[in-house]
Amino acid sequence: MSSAAEQKAEAVRDGGGLSAAPERARPPTGWPGPVWPGAPTPLGARVRSGPDGVTGTNFALWAGGAEAVELCLFDADGAERRLPLTELTHEIWHGFVPGVGAGQRYGFRVHGRWDPWTGARWNPAKLLLDPYARAVDGAKGNDYGALPPEVYGHVRDWPQQHVADTVRDDRDSAPYVPKGVVVLDDDDWADDRRPKTPWPDSVIYELHVKGFTQLHPGIPEELRGTYAGLAHPAAVEHLVRLGVTAVELLPVHQFAHEDHLLRRDLRNYWGYNSIGYFAPHAAYSSSGTTGQQVGEFKRMVRALHAAGIEVILDVVYNHTAEAGELGPTLSLKGIDNRGYYRLQSDARRYADYTGCGNTLHVVQPQVLRLITDSLRYWVTEMGVDGFRFDLAAALARSMHDVDMLSPFLAVIAQDPVLRRVKLIAEPWDVGNGGYQVGAFPPLWTEWNDRYRDAVRDFWRGALPDVRDLGYRLSGSSDLYAWGGRRPYASVNFVTAHDGFTLRDLVTYERKHNEANGEGNRDGTNDNRAWNCGAEGETDDPAVQSLRLRQLRNLLTTLLLSTGVPMLVAGDEMGRTQGGNNNAYCQDNETSWLDWSLPEDPGRRELLALTRRLLALRHRHPVLRRRAFFSGRPQGADGLRDLAWFTADGTEMTESDWYAPAATLGLYLSGRDIPGRDERGEQVTDDSFLAILHAGPRPVEYRLPGPPWAESYELVLDTALEDQTHAPETVYAGGATVTVGARSVWLLRVGG
Repeated sequence: MSSAAEQKAEAVRDGGGLSAAPERARPPTGWPGPVWPGAPTPLGARVRSGPDGVTGTNFALWAGGAEAVELCLFDADGAERRLPLTELTHEIWHGFVPGVGAGQRYGFRVHGRWDPWTGARWNPAKLLLDPYARAVDGAKGNDYGALPPEVYGHVRDWPQQHVADTVRDDRDSAPYVPKGVVVLDDDDWADDRRPKTPWPDSVIYELHVKGFTQLHPGIPEELRGTYAGLAHPAAVEHLVRLGVTAVELLPVHQFAHEDHLLRRDLRNYWGYNSIGYFAPHAAYSSSGTTGQQVGEFKRMVRALHAAGIEVILDVVYNHTAEAGELGPTLSLKGIDNRGYYRLQSDARRYADYTGCGNTLHVVQPQVLRLITDSLRYWVTEMGVDGFRFDLAAALARSMHDVDMLSPFLAVIAQDPVLRRVKLIAEPWDVGNGGYQVGAFPPLWTEWNDRYRDAVRDFWRGALPDVRDLGYRLSGSSDLYAWGGRRPYASVNFVTAHDGFTLRDLVTYERKHNEANGEGNRDGTNDNRAWNCGAEGETDDPAVQSLRLRQLRNLLTTLLLSTGVPMLVAGDEMGRTQGGNNNAYCQDNETSWLDWSLPEDPGRRELLALTRRLLALRHRHPVLRRRAFFSGRPQGADGLRDLAWFTADGTEMTESDWYAPAATLGLYLSGRDIPGRDERGEQVTDDSFLAILHAGPRPVEYRLPGPPWAESYELVLDTALEDQTHAPETVYAGGATVTVGARSVWLLRVGG
């Protein structure tokens, strides 16, 4: 740096027309020497050899518009040394520090104008987390009962709250905020074999790392709630025996807890409050938080891959934990607020398409780079197999409107790494025009909430007709049969992490979120639930029996439908949250899986049924179609690949689709499956007839006779309490059978 530039940087640090930053901490003796120029790429902190083979770490930070950047190194006692990064290349401040290696904790202080009225919020009093930090240590703010006022760039408790965000706070935040950790990453993954499960064969299992393992009796106590716990043979065995092919992990990027939760002695349990897009969440590590969490996460991925299970991450690139103008300054807000976030015309305010206070400005090239670098890192260096994008419509917005030709989607489509992994969109956000189910381009699959709503409504007797249900059961061709998309573009689900669990869906009609401390105002009121006659838990054996049957009906419908099914961890065992449909802040037994549930006979049979259904799905390609049904007559006998029948055994007419119906039969032909196997052979399978009856009384159902079938074998009946084995009863084609009230039959076609 020139002497003039040094004087300017010193003036910024000492005041320079702004409030002065806190006095420098005294540097420990024996620490690394002066900063060498280094390189502007890659961004973040990377251990490498410098000139003359000297080992050290290169630091690089994009900070558009900043006037100066200091690298802050911390020893084990928290003593800080500040080193100016004097090299500036294309708005990237960089330098190489000899002698700094893995395990070093660090952060940045960024100098610039404080002018919130124009969106400028630089404040060198605030230690900032490197957006590219690969590990994070020391999230002390969680221990204070509230976020300390020092972590805010503005004076949080300013008497005139309407302008509080415009008054700069000059207290040092370093003792209260997490630090980045330098990580040495030389893993080449040569010993790992990705399962590479094709989309049609996939079954997704949404789980929380801590919630799945915290109470598991087969996992050693010191490993519960951690990545190592999920890698433990006891955890992996459950997944393998169940028959799922992928785990979708609720957010594992480093996240922070909101102030309003800490004040109520609660925590953000789900993790949709990211602050570090490269760092595995440190609290899920059993081995340490100064880089050890990286290796532990990788070992978890390896263990799951070895069992044939893919790892999909639920990622939150739409917003960060810094919230709006009244939120803390932890990273991006202090690096370049205007560059990283979408601001309103009043630049003090943030555009909020997420409901969380801010929205990342994905159109900005460096923000797009941050996201795609993060995604590639998790694929190439952490071993993951795909991503589910929270509020993906927010990422697809260009300036204001959702745009399926947006920079984010275009970059993903051409990226040689990312276009090959599983990409799942939550296809909506909270802004105008944000609901985009069915609109994402090829390569993407989508959470299909229209499937959820139709199936829930059918089984609670609330569908006005069965048109929508017909589409949902058969792959949602009305939404996805365009642009070369396939049935597996639809991720079918009845429940997800937000909303009722499956058991609560048949136990409660109203949310019971009082424990969240928000007066039961949070969480949706649109539950589409039926409590079977009593709100909450009951000792009434008739209600209990009906609830178990409804659980079996919902699971059976989901796992027989065309598309990619998604189960929520614990639904196969009847897990309850006590009617809480928004348990995002319940890091306790409300959310953790209760592994004692299978000891109950009804729950044990539910688990057995889930395993049977997934094994059936795995054996029969007719349940895992790679192309949409045509519904047209085929072959000499004119049978359709998909046919729909009424209770009298006749094919449904146009008018039948527009009439209320409690009973629906669908015939799936196994002889007309499009496509060939890997050896080039035509794919053929058994044919099946599924009967869904949501009526409160048994129904007489005439089984379609020849040419549809000479006979039928009953494979599954949800009215039976014993779901360990198939009934194996045989019926003649054309026979009339009695299907029990509120039940599903699955029959294999014979002859």
